[in-house]
Amino acid sequence: MTSRRSSAPTLEAVAERAGVSRATVSRVVNGSPKVTSEVLASVNAAIEELGYVPNRAARSLASRRTQAIALVVPEETAKVFDEPYFANIVQGVALHLASTDYALSLLITSAGSVQKTRRYLLGGNVDGAVVVSHHEGDHLLDGVAAHLPLVFGGRPFRPTGGLTHYVDADNVGGGRQAVKHLIDQGCTNIATIAGPADMTAGLDRLQGFREALSAAKLDDSLVEHGDFSPVSGAEAMRWLLARGKRIDGVFAANDQMALGAYAVLAEHGLRIPEDVKVVGFDDDRAAATALPALTSVAQPSAEMGAEMARLLIRLIEGAGDVPEATVMPTELLTRASTGA
Repeated sequence: MTSRRSSAPTLEAVAERAGVSRATVSRVVNGSPKVTSEVLASVNAAIEELGYVPNRAARSLASRRTQAIALVVPEETAKVFDEPYFANIVQGVALHLASTDYALSLLITSAGSVQKTRRYLLGGNVDGAVVVSHHEGDHLLDGVAAHLPLVFGGRPFRPTGGLTHYVDADNVGGGRQAVKHLIDQGCTNIATIAGPADMTAGLDRLQGFREALSAAKLDDSLVEHGDFSPVSGAEAMRWLLARGKRIDGVFAANDQMALGAYAVLAEHGLRIPEDVKVVGFDDDRAAATALPALTSVAQPSAEMGAEMARLLIRLIEGAGDVPEATVMPTELLTRASTGA
């Protein structure tokens, strides 16, 4: 008995089945507009019937594209997998790419792997990159935008060597809304656990805190910074209580830090919301299940990830009118931590 390995259908086989030339099939496969609708339908029908899969390597050589994008996260690995925000961003990017021919590479770039990531990005391995959690001191992307399309998650601190495109939440407005809610609930001594001072999200949410207190003519000096982790939220809350000033409201720049503050308030015999009302930011998966359930400013993280991917593909493919700044609205969701 002999066995014969069936070969994969070729471009020539598709051309023969569709009754067109090989060059015509190639134009259809590569998305050329220089084919009629009738020819397009005929070739696509032949591709479907034969189960033809275009040779990715050959297409890359012809188009000088890899059909791959990178999601770059300049953070330590443990932090990336601990914070729900990153999971939502990845989900949004992946869901958008599922309807395209682009594959996704995740690059978690700790301090020791900066040069390796730069070499990868500039080595022709991807057509563009989405960058999230960018810090002021990061030099990973210096000059990269001159050679590679980039879209940032969050407003970057400084130019990167080309046009800076970014997708962000309304962090100032969200912070302002959170603190106004605390004021409306009767709080007059409001503290904040602010985000990192080297990230625009941290600074913008702090600005919203100060704007709301200024409008109400209230003190805005009760500020401690964290790094968006629960541990840092707990430490910041300890420092705020150690000042000896009465606190009846806390705005934390993300939910993870708010939950860190919960434990410290309990240690000091302070009840939420009876003694201290608390608002977080992100509306991550822990907010609604916390005890008491946490009032939070929701940002559309998954939708932001999808929009980053959409804009990046438009940049890669040379589409016009790609906005430099896309800012998405936030929404305050009131729960038991503020007496709602």
